[in-house]
Amino acid sequence: MNDDDMMHCEEKKRQLERAIAIMHRLRTPGGCPWDAEQTHESIIPNLIEECYECIDAIRAKDWSHLREELGDVLLQVLFHAEMAHENPEENFDIYDVAQELSDKLVRRHPHVFGDACISDAQGVLRRWDEIKSTERRNEDKPPLHDAGKGLPEHLRALKISAKAAKMGFDRPDAHGVCDKLHEEMNEVEETLSMMEGDARVEEELGDLLFTAINLCRHRKVNPELALRKANEKFIRRFHAMLELLQQRRVSAPTANEMEQAWNQVKANEPQTT
Repeated sequence: MNDDDMMHCEEKKRQLERAIAIMHRLRTPGGCPWDAEQTHESIIPNLIEECYECIDAIRAKDWSHLREELGDVLLQVLFHAEMAHENPEENFDIYDVAQELSDKLVRRHPHVFGDACISDAQGVLRRWDEIKSTERRNEDKPPLHDAGKGLPEHLRALKISAKAAKMGFDRPDAHGVCDKLHEEMNEVEETLSMMEGDARVEEELGDLLFTAINLCRHRKVNPELALRKANEKFIRRFHAMLELLQQRRVSAPTANEMEQAWNQVKANEPQTT
């Protein structure tokens, strides 16, 4: 595509070709100085941010915004593929990325592209994991080597515990995990007398968080969604607390006054069923 095609092409079926060409143009001499100086590492924050903005649009059911955010995620894919194409050591482009994806989808859906018989979604997931596990064994890597790599650590913990559970290393039920949670809480309490910055405090708090996420898995609760709801609830109650104190003309509330107002806000909320 030339510059005129990139600027004015409106043919729907050529838009992916257009996006690939624009990304290439931005990185070549005479293109955009900012785009040209980026590296895989420098745009990691962009990829993370765009993924979260896409998730936010889905949760808000803002479909026109979702279309835009999916485009921003696609931009990151095109960006990384273009940089890989420029580097002889990496030696792949967006078409190689698409081929790798297509080959994987065909390979991991033998019930669609082969003669395997799978009747429900759970069976599909089991078969997917079996095929994935075989592929990983062929790579000769430890079982948890790449579990959740790149994810935020709370979601990585979920992946790690789920993978270990599939190999038989797990508490028998949620009550067993809850017992472990109490044990970890006791160990955290033992560290409270230690100096700030003590490595054991960090270690024990990490164990507590990991166990709490493991309990989420047992109860089929998404920790990301649960924490998001907890954050929103805290923000709502905090603002209501401030509004209540303002109504009472308390300009510099003490910790006790804030606690009382917080409890009143909490008591006035409708009970969840």
